[in-house]
Amino acid sequence: MKFDWLKRYMPRGLYGRAALILLLPVVTLQLIVSVVFVQRHFEGVTEQLSREVARQINAALAPERDAESGFADALSLDFLPTSPDAMPAQDLRRWYDFSGIVVIRTLRSYVVGFERAHLVDDWTVLVWVQRGDGPLTLIEFDRGRASASNPHQLLVNMVVFGALLTVIAYLYLRNQLRPITRLAGAAEAFGRGRHVPYSPSGAIEVRAAGHAFLDMRARIERQIEQRTMMLSGISHDLRTPLTRLRLAVSMLDDDEREPLERDIDDMQKLIDAFLDFARGNADSTQPESTEIPAFVARIVEDCARSGTAVTLVETVGKGQIMLRQMAMRRAIENLIGNAERYGKRCEVSVVLTDKSLRIRIEDDGPGIATDQREAALRPFVRLDPARNQDKGSGVGLGLAIAADIARAHGGVLRLGESESMGGLRADIVIAR
Repeated sequence: MKFDWLKRYMPRGLYGRAALILLLPVVTLQLIVSVVFVQRHFEGVTEQLSREVARQINAALAPERDAESGFADALSLDFLPTSPDAMPAQDLRRWYDFSGIVVIRTLRSYVVGFERAHLVDDWTVLVWVQRGDGPLTLIEFDRGRASASNPHQLLVNMVVFGALLTVIAYLYLRNQLRPITRLAGAAEAFGRGRHVPYSPSGAIEVRAAGHAFLDMRARIERQIEQRTMMLSGISHDLRTPLTRLRLAVSMLDDDEREPLERDIDDMQKLIDAFLDFARGNADSTQPESTEIPAFVARIVEDCARSGTAVTLVETVGKGQIMLRQMAMRRAIENLIGNAERYGKRCEVSVVLTDKSLRIRIEDDGPGIATDQREAALRPFVRLDPARNQDKGSGVGLGLAIAADIARAHGGVLRLGESESMGGLRADIVIAR
């Protein structure tokens, strides 16, 4: 786009952009009014005053003036002795003295024999005049006689009233923007799996968006609850016939019993995976403050006691973060179990910064190809032909459960290749 470069300089927050929308018109309007006022008032008044001073200079230096007028002019203008060497090479004024431009231009146009003007001093004006073969004359007079006085009052009024209007507008905008920020906070909390109280307020459009959000949140919660109840009901209904089958199979001979018991165990694992998937995506427990990395260290120790070859190799940073502990434990254990299934060793590392938490699980297995990583995070997708190491097959829910739990915490599960071990690298990244 033609104006994409402007995005780098635009405020990212809502308050910043609202302030920009407020200040740009106010500043632009005041600049326009100031320019028009200076041109119409200060410039016009300065030109009239400078023209009157030029008339007095011409009258004071006129050869035909009488004694009375010469005495009067001497009282209003100071004639100082000077020499050609003391005259500057060019007209002098301060760079910000815009009314001085008008003073010099008017004196040059109306004073006969005008040579130079010196306006560097804020209080006096020096004018050099050369009349024919006469001596060079230096005339000094008060600056207030040639230009409009107190031009700074315009700037003071601009700053004071501009600041006052900005404060009033900011207070009004804050009341209008507060419902939007509350809506954004409620939506962000819901995306992280937290349910915070929210009631729509503000303008009609903001209220409509708030009511739409509440309807969407309620609909999603009902769907999650219904799915959880459905899967729980299905698993409960399946456990009863499985128990009867297990009892019936136990009465058979060993040759017939063992393959049937393996089938029943696979069905039991499938039902347990369904329950884990339902709980992972619809955990009703509230997040609680969790000490990192002690929480991850306890999970690694529990897995190691159960016989898993897993070690905690690195911990960076300490602090607390809001987590659903049971759900996050399930996600980490699933990733460790997945690493154990397809590799011989597993390493866990934790990095906690001011902005994010990263829990990394790496193994020395065959890994997952780049073009299959996205599919591996979907439910019921199994990549056993590429990662089979004769340690049993899963049901394709381990990575999906971990990904859902990470999303429920406002984070993401990323898959990659382990640089240190050569197998799969799984990162749970959660923003703080």
